[in-house]
Amino acid sequence: MNMASIGILCSIIFVILIRANAAFVKVQCTTESVGQYGQQSLLDCNVKHSEEVSDFQIRVVVWKKEGVDEPVLMFNKEEITSQPGFQFAEPSWNNRNMNVSLLITNTKVVDSGAYGCMVIGNSGDDMSDTNLKVTAKYKVPTISSIPEKITLNTGGSLICKSDGGYPKGEIRWFDEYNTDWTKSAKMEAKQTTSGLVQLSSELTLLQGSVFSKYICQVFNASGGKEAETTFNIPVTSEKHERKEEKKENAGLATKVIPPLLVIGALILVLLAVFFHKRRSQQPRRQSTTPLMGDHHQACRCELDAEQGDLGTNETENS
Repeated sequence: MNMASIGILCSIIFVILIRANAAFVKVQCTTESVGQYGQQSLLDCNVKHSEEVSDFQIRVVVWKKEGVDEPVLMFNKEEITSQPGFQFAEPSWNNRNMNVSLLITNTKVVDSGAYGCMVIGNSGDDMSDTNLKVTAKYKVPTISSIPEKITLNTGGSLICKSDGGYPKGEIRWFDEYNTDWTKSAKMEAKQTTSGLVQLSSELTLLQGSVFSKYICQVFNASGGKEAETTFNIPVTSEKHERKEEKKENAGLATKVIPPLLVIGALILVLLAVFFHKRRSQQPRRQSTTPLMGDHHQACRCELDAEQGDLGTNETENS
């Protein structure tokens, strides 16, 4: 038998022995676990061994995350080593404890992914995979408008924002009649340094087709609604707007009229003084006329008298 044949035979025997030992040990993990951001997450794994093994002991436990070279937790040679934030779910775990579940104390977005748990015992070994799905709930959205004051007869835009969620969700728009306006909006999703997602959606309101109420709803990646906010637009008619305009004009008039009243009063005073002076001057002008008439009449009487005397003298001389 050559060396190649011997090598193949040894490999077959090794595989058979491993499978035989694996029949005595079984690692069972839940297929998927869901963890909340900022909370504890549990990856549930337990070791099952054959009843034929009376004194089963665990020698090695290795927890690895896909894409990470170093194990997140390892038990070897009676010593436990782990990365920060990872530990056995059982605080007082020992090599006779079949609960090898992994506890993540403060779940982050980067903790999501596939994990593998390998167990080596004194009568066999086995491994199993599990997956952690990290979620974070979105905050109650806020709505702002451009311009700040929007009426039913003016256009503009509504901007809805919500952050703190994971994975990427969706913002939807509805009016007071529950009509979906999401397709008319533009949404953006940005991932922050913490891995959480910030959602922003802008809905354009066309002039003449504005509703009195708009509802912004936030949905998670699974399609479940998490929060909503309502934006009410003042219900104003044309008559009401005219009244408001009249009020504004009246308010403006109240600011303008007092100075005009003062100016008008001054004008009236000046006119009164002017006419008073004019009236006081009119009698003086009228009194000169009789005086002049009397003077002419007196002069005329004197002239007639002189002429009469002259005529008398002429008669006497003749």
